[in-house]
Order: sequence, then structure tokens, then C-alpha cells
Amino acid sequence: MNKLSIYIYFIIFLKLIFMILTITNLYKKIKHQENTESFKTINFWKHRIEFVFVALMSGLLIYIFNPTANRINLINYEVKLLFYLFGFILLITAKWDIFFDESKMFKRIQKILGEN
Repeated sequence: MNKLSIYIYFIIFLKLIFMILTITNLYKKIKHQENTESFKTINFWKHRIEFVFVALMSGLLIYIFNPTANRINLINYEVKLLFYLFGFILLITAKWDIFFDESKMFKRIQKILGEN
């Protein structure tokens, strides 16, 4: 097993931990346990692991798509899966409220449609 494979499996491991923390977080929200210490701890680690995941995925993108080296042949099933999940994570965790609340174009569209 080479260093890139270890790196990729570490990212997958972090993704699994993130999913477990997210599911636990949702469960505690459903049970209305948002004010407990365990909820705050889970939320703390969920955000930290998400940050590390994004940083590691960014590093992987930089490594594979470096224009000075041809590494396209390194894209195997695991890397494709990570890129796929990375896209969804970025879309889900994007700060959509910034766009919809502050966008002048969106406010114009709302005004045209008759909503304030």
C-alpha cells in the first residue's frame, strides 16, 4: 500500500466518522436534546472533522490535478467516490443564506414574483 492509498483511506475513514456524528447530531435534534453537553461535543467534533475533510480533499485535488505533473491515471474508484462526495458536501454545507438573503438579484426576483 503506497502513501496515496493510505491518504485516501484516511479521508474515507474521516468521512465515515463525520457521517456517524451527523446522524447522531440529527437524532439528538429529533429528541430535542440540543442543549445537552453531549450535543455540543458532537457538534464541535463534527465541524472539526468536516474542516479536516475539506482540507485533505483540497490537498488531494491539488496533488492529482497539478498542471506540472500528469497524475490523471491515479484516479481510481475510491478517488472518484471521494470527489463525488466532496461535491455533495460542498453543496450541502454551502452558506446558502448569504446568497438568498443578500443577493440583489434574488430580491428582484422575489419582488417580481410578489413575495417580500
